Amino acid sequence: MHLGANLIQWLGVGIVALMGLQAVALFVSTAPRLASQRRQQRIAEEILEEQLRTARARRVIREGTSQSWNGWRKFRVERKVLECSDVVSIYLTPHDRKRLPAFEPGQFLTFQLRIPGIAQPVVRCYSLSDAPAEDCYRISVKRVPAAKADLKPGVVSNYFHDQLQEGDIVDVKAPAGAFYLDLANRTPIVLIAGGIGITPVLSMVNALARDGPIPRETWFFLGARSGEENFAREHLRKLAARHENLKVHFCYSAPSAQEKQGVDFDHACRVSTELFKKLLPSNNYEYYLCGPPAFMESLTSGLREWGVPDSCVHFEAFGPASVPAKPAAAGAPAPGAGQPAEAATSHRVTFARSGKELRWGGGVGNLLELAEKNGVNLPSGCRSGNCGTCLTAVRSGKVEYNKPPSCQPEAGSCLTCIGVPAGELVLDA
Repeated sequence: MHLGANLIQWLGVGIVALMGLQAVALFVSTAPRLASQRRQQRIAEEILEEQLRTARARRVIREGTSQSWNGWRKFRVERKVLECSDVVSIYLTPHDRKRLPAFEPGQFLTFQLRIPGIAQPVVRCYSLSDAPAEDCYRISVKRVPAAKADLKPGVVSNYFHDQLQEGDIVDVKAPAGAFYLDLANRTPIVLIAGGIGITPVLSMVNALARDGPIPRETWFFLGARSGEENFAREHLRKLAARHENLKVHFCYSAPSAQEKQGVDFDHACRVSTELFKKLLPSNNYEYYLCGPPAFMESLTSGLREWGVPDSCVHFEAFGPASVPAKPAAAGAPAPGAGQPAEAATSHRVTFARSGKELRWGGGVGNLLELAEKNGVNLPSGCRSGNCGTCLTAVRSGKVEYNKPPSCQPEAGSCLTCIGVPAGELVLDA
């Protein structure tokens, strides 16, 4: 009796053990299949997310093109936010309350401003400093110390800071500019800003982070003297904490005594190619940079020496001094080689409406500078071939450009801010 009970007990244990072995075997046999299914599902979800991102980016481009406007449109100053001691952000909404067209992150707005004490409207360009939104645009303007009571740098920025009020109406052209980030592309990128040059690249990184995890390897370098100039520090730190593909580095050349390296900033130096060599895995990136002239010249030259093709370096420039010069091709003849000295260095330029016949020489600069030095009043804005404000009809002759214009002039016209005569020239100005 006792033996039979033990036998039954052992049989039960055996059955349970057998069932356990069968369960283990089933798990072992199905685990790889389940893992494979999960991987396939994750890949499918990533593909779908990528397709949705691409579709959204293309829709932004399509809608921006279809809803844009020609000429000037009135906007209301909805809100002014003092970001730091010398930077104010201005939020603009359309006065007609119609939906805003999207824009490419990195583009700018052109303003026509009526400033008290100045007879003629003043035209200036400012980069959009946030991701595209349906209800408002944002620009961020740094105060430049006021110059004399004329149109030297400082007049417009001080007007934005001190005189422009919430509720005021301003005239604005549609977003424009060839310096922007293609959101449908997945090439690794390096975004580089110097001082207030952060505005267009801030728009880029905000656009990347708007719809979910940043989908491409992104490095962000900001150069400033100290944290006083870094109004986006907390925002960028939070973005970097949320997005594993984003690496943010702050470079301060003159940090305050209270600022600690590793806490308030990352590098006690200027942004440079040497720093990139230490941190980047390679030079195989697309580079987007905006900043003051010396900053731009140093970085574009350094990237070229590092072997980065010019086609991979994109920059924004406002004003002729901020356009980095490219070296002459090896073996290229000196300017004017094979031509008479007079023909190589001097051309007659006639401003027909003003009745002035002038001589242009290589040291004069562009056509806009020639006009201004001789009392010919021409409209201007960005002064670097971006906004199209200086568009002037050509009655006869040809014009060459010292950089490719972002705003392509219509046939029979030229951009005087980057144009020089290719021979005898007559302008309708």
